Amino acid sequence: MTPDLIVLADTIHTMDGQPHGQPVQAVAVSGGVITAVGSRQDAQQWQQAGTRVVDLGSAILTPGLVDCHIHPVFGLDLTIGVDLSGASTLDEVHALLKSEATNDAGWLRGWGLNPNAFGTVPLHRSVLDDVSGHKPAMIRLFDGHSALANSRALELAGIHGRHEFTQAAEVVCDSDGVPTGLLLEAAAMELVQRHIPQETFSQRKARLADLLRDFARSGLTGGHIMDHSDESSALFQALEADGELPLRLRTAPWCMPGSDESNWKELARTIGTGGRRWSVEAIKLFVDGTVDNGTAWLYEPDVHGQSTAPFWPRPEEYSAAVRYFASRGIPTATHAIGDAGVEHVLNALESLPGIVPADVLSQTVHRIEHIETVPDELVARFKGTRVVASMQPTHCTHYSLADHSDNWSTRLGAERADRAWRCRDLREEGVTLGIGSDWPIAPFEPLPIIADAQLRRRSGHPEQEPIAPAQALTALQALEGYTSHAAKAAGLWNVSGSITVGKRADFTAFEHDPLTTAPDELAASAVVGTFVDGEIQFMLERLA
Repeated sequence: MTPDLIVLADTIHTMDGQPHGQPVQAVAVSGGVITAVGSRQDAQQWQQAGTRVVDLGSAILTPGLVDCHIHPVFGLDLTIGVDLSGASTLDEVHALLKSEATNDAGWLRGWGLNPNAFGTVPLHRSVLDDVSGHKPAMIRLFDGHSALANSRALELAGIHGRHEFTQAAEVVCDSDGVPTGLLLEAAAMELVQRHIPQETFSQRKARLADLLRDFARSGLTGGHIMDHSDESSALFQALEADGELPLRLRTAPWCMPGSDESNWKELARTIGTGGRRWSVEAIKLFVDGTVDNGTAWLYEPDVHGQSTAPFWPRPEEYSAAVRYFASRGIPTATHAIGDAGVEHVLNALESLPGIVPADVLSQTVHRIEHIETVPDELVARFKGTRVVASMQPTHCTHYSLADHSDNWSTRLGAERADRAWRCRDLREEGVTLGIGSDWPIAPFEPLPIIADAQLRRRSGHPEQEPIAPAQALTALQALEGYTSHAAKAAGLWNVSGSITVGKRADFTAFEHDPLTTAPDELAASAVVGTFVDGEIQFMLERLA
């Protein structure tokens, strides 16, 4: 078959685990599929009239990088207003909010707030009341599971005391039953969110297009989107019609507490729908919240007596939902951060044999997302269940500290904080480990994340002490988390994740070799280009 495209590079890492005898420096593509892999000399034989040749010179080519956990559409709501993620003190938070309050917007908005900036000061609406004037205000905390509203926003939402929810959510109140402004989990935040003026479809489409182009420039060729809605479908369809979908997107709608089999049936009907580069392929569930706001599910309470309850008030209903989807060959991905939460998910998945036909079970991938603190016995159980681990190294390196003085570690105590993000232990057990960012909870750029996974500290900050350094990944393991293991985490190893004949022609080109470059240097280096379906999505100007 005459190739449409030949890509040449001095170094090509195929990530297929196979010896090639000689250095691979050329890949041929036809119809979006890899048709040949070989040397530069081989490429001279493949080339025909009309074949486009892209010579990347000294660049390093790998399979396309795939972020295993992102929220691009949901993230549009979480990234409105002033970016507070860089604020490390309460004074800095005040200054940023005060500056933002001078704009003409009807609401004061902000996002990315790290509770560590408050030190020992409780999160309270007064922080916003002091700077918001007469405006209603709502800012999202970095974890995406909590927000802080001011007095005016609470008044508009009719929030005057405690609320009852069908899922683990809370309007936090003081000892007198007066709301503090802190809202925990989606149902509580929605009480205020529904009163905030919404962007138009065209505004959201433009913002999403810009975001996805930034993803491509960062080196990403695909992403596993851990939320999906009717709006997501409409946005992806509109972008694809305009030729502006530069990544391959695998999405998963949420299955929430309070749903029943009729709801699950409707969710199941969406599986397989989509377009050329996007499709609904899994179901996302939550079994707990976050350590940082006290809504994780732990064996023992945190230091504030919190994080003791599951997200599903009746966790057996979560297990029933998993069985419903698994029996129909539908993959699931469950958010589980605390040790008790992870154990419950493992219990549910271990119950599937004998309920789900063996052929269906063997072809369906089930995942646990985040896995922030677990004891040895739970790490070992992953191997026997074939459950995939999906983790975010920068949650560790950006939001916790080696001396345990951060909010996450303080809440857990030293013993549980020492079990932080056990990436290496899971790999040593032979577990498939997909890596991602959880954007907008943390930055999406994959090169710093690959570096942080090896360093166990924030790249570019050699003065920082590594956090649980024994959990550092090798350079190969970190790259696998974005390539071969990302494909396996989606059940797509037969069609992607390596540069192999017959697989999709999705590639990422690097300035420096991710397998041999010092992590700090890699994090600061450039991405040369990305290809999806053999089509260039981004290329540095000097090579375009």
